[in-house]
Amino acid sequence: MGDVHGRLDLLDRLLGQITRDAEDAPNLVKSLIFLGDYIDRGPDSARVIERLINGLPPMFSTVCLRGNHEDVMVRFLSDLRAAPGWLTYGGRATLTSYGVPAPAPDAPPAELAEAQRALNLALPEPHRAFLSGLRCQATLGDYHFVHAGVRPGVPLDRQKDADRLWIRHEFLNSSADHGKIIVHGHTVASEPESYANRIGVDTGAYATHRLTAVVLEGTERRFLSTA
Repeated sequence: MGDVHGRLDLLDRLLGQITRDAEDAPNLVKSLIFLGDYIDRGPDSARVIERLINGLPPMFSTVCLRGNHEDVMVRFLSDLRAAPGWLTYGGRATLTSYGVPAPAPDAPPAELAEAQRALNLALPEPHRAFLSGLRCQATLGDYHFVHAGVRPGVPLDRQKDADRLWIRHEFLNSSADHGKIIVHGHTVASEPESYANRIGVDTGAYATHRLTAVVLEGTERRFLSTA
């Protein structure tokens, strides 16, 4: 599943579609892999995290990967240097979802420190553990799952987490065989992208109302979407 970005309404709708789709294949082993960026921008970051912890369909094994937005939020909890970037790119919505008044990105240091302190107090321990424990990659069959992509020419087991979370043009413009088909989010496209070496499923849900997942069954690829 692509980037949720605080849209619990779309997450619930797509989970319903996924569950109904899976019921048509009762004998298959089913895995649900989330590609990160659960928080920021949309209104319900805290409730999205709660759903991922406690409200997923029981018929699936589940893997939740780390996105760059979760990475920056976790850094903000202990390092105020992360504040301006996080607050600029959606973190204010996440603070609000936890009941914390959200300062401007250029607020005085004392105001940023107060937001940091308040979020540390408001963040439930299960949410903190979930965010801190997110993986940066997973492999299943012929597919390798990351948030943003991989650096071409580097073996998958030697990739840097910074690239898995942030890479864009070098990966998107590459036609290289990466050893596995890379399934990723991070970069918004109007339609899900399906190429020989990668599948992109970030369709900008927070702004377009279109949250997308790819269904992988053998060599078949098909997409489910909320719009």
